[in-house]
Amino acid sequence: MRSLRLLPVLGAAALALAACNSGSTPADSTASSEAIQPAAETTVLNVYAAASLTETFGELEKTFEAANPEVDVRFNFAGSQDLVTQLGEGADVDVLATANESTMKKAADAGQVDAQTIFVTNTLTLITTPGNPAGITGLDSSLDGAKLVICAPEVPCGKLTKTLTDKLGVTLNPVSEEQAVTDVRGKVSSGQADAGIVYKTDALAEGDAVDTVEIQGADEAVNKYPIALVSASTKKDYGQKWIDLVLSTEGQATLEEAGFTPAAK
Repeated sequence: MRSLRLLPVLGAAALALAACNSGSTPADSTASSEAIQPAAETTVLNVYAAASLTETFGELEKTFEAANPEVDVRFNFAGSQDLVTQLGEGADVDVLATANESTMKKAADAGQVDAQTIFVTNTLTLITTPGNPAGITGLDSSLDGAKLVICAPEVPCGKLTKTLTDKLGVTLNPVSEEQAVTDVRGKVSSGQADAGIVYKTDALAEGDAVDTVEIQGADEAVNKYPIALVSASTKKDYGQKWIDLVLSTEGQATLEEAGFTPAAK
């Protein structure tokens, strides 16, 4: 009889517990839904730039994205002639910065870029492996028998090298001609070559990985770097902000620190 009296009590307790459990489910569901928020939409800004701008544009990226957190700047650094070729083949590009005016002119003549602005200039120098074991002294007889690498003639730094050597009356006998100035840097810093002709900025960027030998008369040949919005870009507002940063006091100071000469100087 005592067992039978407990049944109603136990049944009531079970119903109460079930009611509590069923009542807690909506609260937990609401908390979970509030915790899940849709991710903020990010705009990708594609900047195609000459290989010699790798370090400086990488620094400016931090400043730009801090001021525009909704934008992800993505770079393609390569020889300027390759960048223009890729643009012509339909690559998604918003801003183009080349290492000389003639390469940018090809894009302009094809109606692929808007108005361009010269933002810096650059000159050439010699780099050697650390300690200069080959005893390179300049564009002179010290290069006889040395493994010299230069940029290919279709590359801006290669065109500038030819302009300079023609003015100086010097004939070079390189062991290789590279498609980007960064490739010349790499062959010298890795010890594959004794010396290379690069932009002054590239010599500084390599730091202790190379030694620098000044080229007498290097100022006789100067490359001017233009930057422009790509005509087909759908993000010209952000593209212009990037160009404005490059041309700003901060941008020009960053470029000058890397060895470029601001266009205004």
